[in-house]
Amino acid sequence: MLTEVEEWIRRRTSSTAAWTTGGLLAAKAGSRISVVLPARNEEPTVGRIVESIRRDLVERVPLVDEIVVVDSRSNDATAAVAARAGAIVVAQDEVLPELGRMSGKGEALWKSLAVTTGDVLVFIDADLRNFEPHFVTGLLGPLLTDPEVAYVKAAYERPLLTPAGVLPTEGGRVTELVARPLINMHWPRLAGFFQPLAGEYAGRRSVLTQVPFVTGYGVELGLLIDLFDLVGLDGLAQVDLGVRTHSHQSTDALGMMAGQILLTAWMRLQRQGRVVTTEPPATTLTRFRRSGLSHEAVECDVHAGERPAIGTVPGYAEIRQAHTGIRSQ
Repeated sequence: MLTEVEEWIRRRTSSTAAWTTGGLLAAKAGSRISVVLPARNEEPTVGRIVESIRRDLVERVPLVDEIVVVDSRSNDATAAVAARAGAIVVAQDEVLPELGRMSGKGEALWKSLAVTTGDVLVFIDADLRNFEPHFVTGLLGPLLTDPEVAYVKAAYERPLLTPAGVLPTEGGRVTELVARPLINMHWPRLAGFFQPLAGEYAGRRSVLTQVPFVTGYGVELGLLIDLFDLVGLDGLAQVDLGVRTHSHQSTDALGMMAGQILLTAWMRLQRQGRVVTTEPPATTLTRFRRSGLSHEAVECDVHAGERPAIGTVPGYAEIRQAHTGIRSQ
């Protein structure tokens, strides 16, 4: 590991226990804070998360100014459950509809920038089974207390829940098999992030509006690399939130995720002039399933869509003002 990275870990890694709600409220100093949950068919978990944030961080301590759930075409009661729990619910496809429909978590996060009021945004996955308010306060700590920090990633232990029991450290399979090797090979100064694909993170609007968002599974890696390029390593931080449990993806879904992460990395290497080619990589992922005595080929497209920096999009300021009454700078 680079000496610079070792020093960064010591300087920019903290624990959620370092931040109290009272201390953060004093440090908030007039800033507005939005918590965003991108959600697709998360009826079993989204309500409890919203209720917890509303009760502890809106009503008991007025730290969070709004909770926004961006509904990504759910076909269950996600939107209704979130609204009853106290969230502002926005349908993904109703935001900037003139730009067309794209799919994925990154699309919901990107569109949330147009319908939130916060100077600081906290993104929380809606499928967390063990959510507690410290997930939000931990991520806010470095941002509210250090003006040099622009973006904060969560760190945590990720157990793998199996029918045979819990494997404490076996979660994050795509992180360990795909993302971490890529980062160490091509962006070694980012190798100190314990969970580079963590789904929970927070950032200042002023920087989030300056970078593109991959619409699919590559959004976390794309943001990490692009914000590193924008603000430098010392503008990034990580906070240990303890243990995170959530619903696990199937092997097929993990293959799709890995493909999109590889494509996201390739796009950034190309933009940085480190890959020179006239042909983009193929986006068809072929798998084989055994059928009797033969193998059947099953194909899917792992194309990774991308939205441009929203601050450059015509209509961003107008739609944000229409939704929030706030005129973008």
